[in-house]
Amino acid sequence: MFNFNLSLLFSGYLLLGMLDVVTPGSLNAIPVEMEYSIDHTWDSLPVNHDPVRIRFSPGEGGLKMEVEAPFFNDPPAPPGPPGPFPGLWDYEVVESFFLNSLNEKYLEVEVCPHGQHLILLLSGKHNAFEQALPLSFNATVYGDRWRGEALLPWRYFPPGVDKMNSYAIHGSGGSRVYEALYPIPREDLVPGQGPDFHRLEYFQPFTLQSIMGNEWVQPESDLWEGKKN
Repeated sequence: MFNFNLSLLFSGYLLLGMLDVVTPGSLNAIPVEMEYSIDHTWDSLPVNHDPVRIRFSPGEGGLKMEVEAPFFNDPPAPPGPPGPFPGLWDYEVVESFFLNSLNEKYLEVEVCPHGQHLILLLSGKHNAFEQALPLSFNATVYGDRWRGEALLPWRYFPPGVDKMNSYAIHGSGGSRVYEALYPIPREDLVPGQGPDFHRLEYFQPFTLQSIMGNEWVQPESDLWEGKKN
């Protein structure tokens, strides 16, 4: 029996892990990291800069989310100290959504290069019932790039997450740019349509077990218990 490093590139993300034996179905038998690259705008055009990268991995009591991204400094920093900031989506921000597609319950996570963040719990499209929850998050700007790390507590995730999408926004006014990991296909666009990050039908398969391992069981959450649409 021996261990070795495994690095496999799948469409849109990277799996990194340590496996004792490689057999069919065993690639996520133990915890791994998954890395995603946001290569397109919300309407499926290629981005014109180094893409935003998001990495998910096991954390102490939650899911670790790491962001590596260009720093546009546009718009300027939100007018407030690091911490929860309502309306953060109006600033430079990276977002990840974790969805149970059967009942449309989902977690929205927003993080900013200036240290602000926003957590929303939603039951039904656009229907937030909790927001501005506390979050362990730190961000560092270095030159024209920034790096952020957050720990998303398990109790923030709805039971049965099976899909995910991630986004990035920067720019001001008519130069505002909206980017998506899983964008709306060009053939689905209609005249006059704008970006809507709550188009849940375009989210793609994702489970917490794909990171934590097949045998991992999600802890129960008081925030979601008994919650109905």
